[in-house]
Amino acid sequence: MASLRESAALSVATAEPLLRVSDVRKTYKGPHGERTEALANVSLTVASGELVALVGPSGCGKTTLLAIIAGLEEPDSGEVALRGDPGARRLGQVSYMPQRDLLLPWRDALGNAIAGLQVQGVPRAEAERRARGLFAAFGLSGFERAFAPTLSGGMRQRVAFARTALVTRDLMLLDEPFGALDALTRAELRRWLAEIWGKLGATCLLVTHDVDEALLLADRIYALTPRPGRVALERTVPLSGPRDLADLARPEMAALKAELLAALEGEPAIPPHTPAIQGREAEQGGAR
Repeated sequence: MASLRESAALSVATAEPLLRVSDVRKTYKGPHGERTEALANVSLTVASGELVALVGPSGCGKTTLLAIIAGLEEPDSGEVALRGDPGARRLGQVSYMPQRDLLLPWRDALGNAIAGLQVQGVPRAEAERRARGLFAAFGLSGFERAFAPTLSGGMRQRVAFARTALVTRDLMLLDEPFGALDALTRAELRRWLAEIWGKLGATCLLVTHDVDEALLLADRIYALTPRPGRVALERTVPLSGPRDLADLARPEMAALKAELLAALEGEPAIPPHTPAIQGREAEQGGAR
C-alpha cells in the first residue's frame, strides 16, 4: 500500500496542486530610494501531502517568498493560488514557522504549543488535549511543564514545530527550522522529522540553504539563483523516504546533488542524469 508521501508524489502531475505560485515578483525600496529586486518571476507548485524544499543561497528571497505565500506580504506582480483559487484568503489559513522558535519565556512547553490554537479561539482544555497527543510523537513527553528558557535548542524547535503542526489547516511553511542549531542537533532533528512526516500527512514547503537537508527530507526540490531569486531547477528526488546519510552516497543522489549545486551557483540547468533515472526504475522494481 502506498504511503501518504508516495501517493502525493503520484498525484502531482494529475491533480490541482494545493499551492500554485505563478510569476511572482517582489522589489523593495530602500531608505534612500534604492530598489532591491528580491524575486523575479518565481513559479512553483506543491501538491497535497507533499514535502517540497526550496533551496537557495542567503539573500535570494526565500523568506520573502514564504511571507508572500503566508499572506504577510503581497507580490508586486504574479499570483498565489490555494487549491486553484488565487483569491483565497491565505493569512490564517497557512501555518508559518519562522527561523527562530519565538517561544514565550513565561509559558511552559505545553503553553507555548497551544498558543496558536488559543489565538484561534480553541478553549484551553481542548487545546491542551490536542497538544498532549503530539508530545509523545515529538519526543516531548515529560517536558510539558518545562519553561522555554530551560529547554535545549532541539527541544525548543520541537515545541515550535508542534505549535505549527497544531494549527496547520492547508499548508505548513518551514523557514530553515534547523538553521540555528548545532550540527549534531540539526542532524538529530532531521532524522526525527523524516521519521514522523509520513504519519503527520501534512503538506509542507521547506526553505533551506542546505542541499543535503533538502535531499534527505523532500519529495521535490526547487533551486533558486542568487538575488533576485529565480527558479533555476526543479527536480524530483529519486528515492522514497525516509532517507539517511548513507543514501546521499548513492550515484543517483550524488548526481542530483551536483546538479543542484551547479544551479545554485548560476550555471545553466542540464537534463536529469541517467543514474538518477536508473535509480528510480530500480526502486520501482523493488530495489532500495
